[in-house]
Amino acid sequence: MTQPRREVLQKLTPVLTKRWLSPDAWKIENYEQLDGYAAVRKALEVHPDDLIALIKDSGLRGRGGAGFPTGLKWSFIPQGDGKPHYLVINADEGEPGTCKDVPLMTYDPHSLIEGAIIAAYAIRASRAFIYIRGEAVHAARRLRHAVNEAYAKGYLGENILGSGFDLDLVIHSGAGAYICGEETALLDSLEGFRGQPRLRPPFPAVAGLYASPTVVNNVGTIASVPYIVLGGAAWWKSMGTEKSAGPMIYSLSGRVKNPGQYECGLGITLRELIELAGGMQEGHELKFWTPGGSSTPLLTADHIDTAMDFEGVAAAGSILGTTAMQIFSDQDCPVYATWRWLEFYHHESCGKCTPCREGNYWMVRTYRRILSGEGTVQDLDTLQDTADNIFGRSFCGLGDGAATPVMSTLKFFRDDYLGYIEGRTAPRLSAKTLVGAH
Repeated sequence: MTQPRREVLQKLTPVLTKRWLSPDAWKIENYEQLDGYAAVRKALEVHPDDLIALIKDSGLRGRGGAGFPTGLKWSFIPQGDGKPHYLVINADEGEPGTCKDVPLMTYDPHSLIEGAIIAAYAIRASRAFIYIRGEAVHAARRLRHAVNEAYAKGYLGENILGSGFDLDLVIHSGAGAYICGEETALLDSLEGFRGQPRLRPPFPAVAGLYASPTVVNNVGTIASVPYIVLGGAAWWKSMGTEKSAGPMIYSLSGRVKNPGQYECGLGITLRELIELAGGMQEGHELKFWTPGGSSTPLLTADHIDTAMDFEGVAAAGSILGTTAMQIFSDQDCPVYATWRWLEFYHHESCGKCTPCREGNYWMVRTYRRILSGEGTVQDLDTLQDTADNIFGRSFCGLGDGAATPVMSTLKFFRDDYLGYIEGRTAPRLSAKTLVGAH
């Protein structure tokens, strides 16, 4: 196997992943030997506003998909309002292809806990929650064990390290609903209600958990905080680009020789990431790929030199999202892949809003018809029209996530659709798939 070039290997920047291969890295004694909880000690000695300013200066942007500036989000929390403040960490990772948060919680849970302590101190919250996907049983066990260790060592609870700051941290396992990855649906679920998105405004910073000011951040975002506190804003900005600072965990899956997690500075290209992953599998050539999970518009082999940062991917017509890069080759079918994703979104739609509930229902049926060899050219117009009516009109981002692969494959791979319709491509589904389809 050809080894990656030295200049490409040098783009690996293990920061959040640096402890993953250390023996028993999840245990607190080993974590403390590797700079663990040093950032908490440093943070508790400064004013909370100075911490918010530091995170602003670092340029840290949310690692959950939207890329919103983290320090700015923290600064939205009103102070002196007499209400309790809450920190909620979104660990409901469940989108197809997305797999960076679960290994982080499994192999280095204390980095997330330490980040949560610092973030809670900065926003003056005395209670924090980690909402983890129900299927991530092993990661949840590791987190709960780590939380117990942190309480025993005085990093959680009352008067942390003699600072006068109190914090209780709760690990909450959800029931496995993808919709609960949407921040307001997550808050409803935490409160004991059915997970459905809320109408905004008011935003969580004003009326979030229990109608109180709340910060909702992704696992990777919060786990980055201790490194910024220890290393400083300038160090963090030395990785990545001017507008997309710091390292990012890129999750490569699919037709590469070595699927896995590759942590590099934001701005690395897909070509370089594929090289780090050992190249494409033998006999396969890149055809299409997702830059940030199945909910982001597909890109093609023509975009292989796209800079994988927030601005570069946006300029290419997609979204960086969760940097879950599913790599497909010339032996894979974009129509079939889109149908599989749509089946997921159709199943996971909460049904609260009409565009997502009805639109995904009809798009799934249309894809089944096309892939069974029963489609017509008019079906492509129906798909485009339905996707256009879902996108931007749904209550939350789930509808947009379902519509984007449809729109992007119709844009780039219309001939693949026509192959099924015109009989040039053998049907992928049998006619019985259409009988009783719902």
